[in-house]
Amino acid sequence: REDPAVYDMFCRADTIGVFQIESRAQMSMLPRLQPRCFYDLVVQISIVRPGPIQGGMVHPYLRRRRGEEAITYAHPDLEPILARTLGVPLFQEQVMAMAVAVGGFTPGQADRLRRSMGKWRKRGAIREMREAMVSGMVARGVSRGYADAVFEQIVGFGEYGFPESHAASFAWLVYVSGWLRCHHFAEFVVALINSQPMGFYSPRSILEDARRRGVTIRPVCVQSSEWDCTLERTRDGRLAVRLGFRLVRGLGQEAGECVANARGPSGFRDIAEMASRSGLQRRDLQSLARARAFDVFGLTRREVAWHIQGLWSQYPLFGSLSRREPEPNIPSEDRMTGVREDYVATGWSLDAHPIALMRTQLERGVCVTIAEVKRETERRTASIMGLIIARQRPGTANGVVFVTVEDETGTMQLVVWPAVWERFRRLVGHASAVGIEGKVQREGESVSVLVGRFWSIQERAEQHEKIKYTPSVSRDFR
Repeated sequence: REDPAVYDMFCRADTIGVFQIESRAQMSMLPRLQPRCFYDLVVQISIVRPGPIQGGMVHPYLRRRRGEEAITYAHPDLEPILARTLGVPLFQEQVMAMAVAVGGFTPGQADRLRRSMGKWRKRGAIREMREAMVSGMVARGVSRGYADAVFEQIVGFGEYGFPESHAASFAWLVYVSGWLRCHHFAEFVVALINSQPMGFYSPRSILEDARRRGVTIRPVCVQSSEWDCTLERTRDGRLAVRLGFRLVRGLGQEAGECVANARGPSGFRDIAEMASRSGLQRRDLQSLARARAFDVFGLTRREVAWHIQGLWSQYPLFGSLSRREPEPNIPSEDRMTGVREDYVATGWSLDAHPIALMRTQLERGVCVTIAEVKRETERRTASIMGLIIARQRPGTANGVVFVTVEDETGTMQLVVWPAVWERFRRLVGHASAVGIEGKVQREGESVSVLVGRFWSIQERAEQHEKIKYTPSVSRDFR
């Protein structure tokens, strides 16, 4: 309990896969709020909600927490209700208590208010109570502006706000998830991938995060993989992640388990024996071949495809393959093609991050890495490239779109104003990899980019002969 290392991780927003605090908004808030104890987590998961946001309570709370603003109370009777949250109402229970303490409500009326907050699709009941509560607060010396702000927060709670007890229950799951990620990272990664689909991040993003943290990732292999991802020991005793058949696109669980069950302690001698003992159909073998699950036999992806064709073909050209005769001289893949095929097969590449390949093949100095942007201490204009992980347009953001991008060094949150989004929505809405130019924004340890414009990596690549970038690459990286 209350492990400093876990809270250090939270303060860095190093929370991919952690329950409740892995979203863009939560990851942006973590470095600003700097949670250092359990109750801070209760506040953290509650403050990024429509209620506090619409009520204008977020920035006052942060300023008071940082000591930039005095902790004050609009009425003395509010201090025992709001002391734990620095004079700022964040929870449903606080709003109900305020209605009784300074709004002139009876406990029965406060309970009606609670029920109204729960009917989040029917705002009429809440708005009927507006004048009664605001007038009651003003009559007891609370400013009209503060009273209006509190009521707007109530309306926000009608959309989605937390009671404190609910937030505390969630915060405990946040802490447990974070502790596991902090102290048992490899196990945490495997559990996340085996539980997909869930959360904000695809297996690709989870694996990239693990690779950046130095975890050894081992490929899908017919000699070693199970249906689920598993853990293996490296020579130095550390844990490595073995990718499971579940990541192979086009391969069903029954087929994956057939391979694992047919393998036995001695494994398979070659592709033909594996096909015979497992009883897989050609389509399943081809899916495994695309995923490079046969690399253990010393064959390339294209050579394996040639062999698999020979297991079924009656034509003289392929018939010799079933007798294990040498294959013809099959051209090898270039690195970019290989990465693209990996993404088609499994949604991820063990060989390289596609942005890293694009960076090395475009002219020097086109873009900096996300890690370099995060190290900048001054506001400046930066140009980066990234795969698009998520696009969000919250109802409380007045049309602002938030985009999360990833390169080989990390992830970055982009803030896109409505006018910029309308100008580039076709590109950003359909491409999987984009270039970005914008102003770096820093608030404490929280770093984002306010986008000025997006640009097409494909168009930029076509200006340079060193890289061959086709529209299919963008689709395959999706």
